[in-house]
Amino acid sequence: MKGEFANHLYTNATLLEGEIDEDRIRSAVANILSAVGEDVHRDGLQRTPDRVARMYGELLAGYRTDPVALVNDALFEVNYDEMVIVRDIEFYSLCEHHMLPFVGRAHVAYMPKGRVLGLSKIPRIVDMFARRLQVQERLTRQIADFLDELLHPMGVAVVLEAFHMCAMIRGVKKHDARMVTSTMLGAFRNNSATRNEFLANIGRGSEPLHI
Repeated sequence: MKGEFANHLYTNATLLEGEIDEDRIRSAVANILSAVGEDVHRDGLQRTPDRVARMYGELLAGYRTDPVALVNDALFEVNYDEMVIVRDIEFYSLCEHHMLPFVGRAHVAYMPKGRVLGLSKIPRIVDMFARRLQVQERLTRQIADFLDELLHPMGVAVVLEAFHMCAMIRGVKKHDARMVTSTMLGAFRNNSATRNEFLANIGRGSEPLHI
């Protein structure tokens, strides 16, 4: 299976091996605390560098996720060629410009060509790419390209909508501004009826996005 799709990820996503260097993160966090004038030895901050180091290990776990193990043979040969949609997938990522969170929902669809993917794997694929330092545009494209390379379907569509903390708590400070990005491949790009059916399905009965 690795030959079918994982080479693209390993060569273009710079996947890391092994565990993160928590000692270096702890040292860096302690330096930041000192740089802003805090006492790193006071009660409330003594364990903060350790907490932050463990947090980054979790938030950036996507670098060390093996895509082959993630799919785990959850590919099935099925005689089905209609649209498959998984919508309202919550995701959390870190903006690579300020290392602040952006959070939102992913809507993912594909049109099978004899091969389908186990339902739980699509949210896991979203998480694999979200748990890295990201920009939303790249994240959207990586999810779509991965599914296209994995399934060789007739088409793939991915729409992400998210709130970005870097725009909410600093800079322009626009609390309600959300960013929407999309990638359409194959039938979703070439056929307006297919694309419109997907967009109508993800818009129907959707709950407002809150943060």
